[in-house]
Amino acid sequence: MVTTTNLKTYEPFADMFRANPFLDVTGLFDLPRLRRAVSAMPPAPEIRMDVTETPDAYHVKAEIPGVKKEDIHIMIEGNTVSISVQVERKSEMRDGETALCTELYRGSMARTFTLLADVDDALSDAKYDNGMLELTLPKKANAKSKTLTVA
Repeated sequence: MVTTTNLKTYEPFADMFRANPFLDVTGLFDLPRLRRAVSAMPPAPEIRMDVTETPDAYHVKAEIPGVKKEDIHIMIEGNTVSISVQVERKSEMRDGETALCTELYRGSMARTFTLLADVDDALSDAKYDNGMLELTLPKKANAKSKTLTVA
């Protein structure tokens, strides 16, 4: 048996906000012209990646198309890895040309993530080829664990 209910959450202060037009922001993005403007703005691209783990290392594959390897910066601090990229594209317009659409991204992208184990930054390796960044991040050799017995 399927039961559907049309319950509405009670908002005790909703009437107070509706009474003051300066506090009412509920319909701000409901204007048709703002909806078109917001949907037309492309989001900033993000660095997409896959992270896999073996018993002794982490392997990261990140898609960073259209950049030079000199513009990729990788920072490792303990178990935190940060990848940042500066994307610079020069517009090459000839005399008499007018730009009708420019969607190529210029700016910076960054991605920071935390791993379960500390990374040995001295043995880490990075390769960049055809828009794909590959990181090999070996795990640090942990100190031997000590087992305590309760007396």
